[in-house]
Amino acid sequence: MRILLVEDDREAAAYLVKGLTESGHRVLLAEEGRDGLEHATQESFDAMIIDRMLPGIDGLSIVAALRAARNQTPVLVLSALGDVEDRVKGLRAGCDDYLSKPFAFAELLARLEALSRRGNAETRLKVADLEMDLLTRIVTRAGRVVDLLPREFRLLEYLMRHAGHIVTRTMLLEKVWDHHFDPQTNVIDVHVSRLRQKLDKGFATQLLHTVRGAGYTLRPPE
Repeated sequence: MRILLVEDDREAAAYLVKGLTESGHRVLLAEEGRDGLEHATQESFDAMIIDRMLPGIDGLSIVAALRAARNQTPVLVLSALGDVEDRVKGLRAGCDDYLSKPFAFAELLARLEALSRRGNAETRLKVADLEMDLLTRIVTRAGRVVDLLPREFRLLEYLMRHAGHIVTRTMLLEKVWDHHFDPQTNVIDVHVSRLRQKLDKGFATQLLHTVRGAGYTLRPPE
């Protein structure tokens, strides 16, 4: 793999570069946040390892900028901040994995390999004439681009991954909204209604269905 390493600690960087190179990977090192972001946006990598605390731009800001630009390269964030709250913040910023310092190199290598397998396993979802590119974050139906907001994209991705099955409100609250309780609002109904308008309006065949008393399902025509 070609890996971008963004790490300002020279001792740690040298250790990682040596270990990754000996494991057969090609590594480009950036020692400052802005340099790391520049390399990440202008070059192609199979994976990135980014320290959270960096001079110039911090690691989570780099990840957020990449995701906003629709760059879905797998990112492993390294940090001395290892509390659950810190890990959750990192994952919500868009990183794919979070490893607390100090760490064993073997674990870092294993996590990188897992990210690579995950990235290669599935980059497109398809249900009937509806297609989603997980890398470019472009959704089309019958070749026509469907413009989605970030939350609508997450909602549709979850429905497409469970196409043909009934998805309950509880499942959507936990997996799309990160709520582990029902806030007793109509937020899901509103988002599903808007998504249905974007997906089905103008088409003879409806894909997104409400299953009364149960939830929702995305299914191709019989």
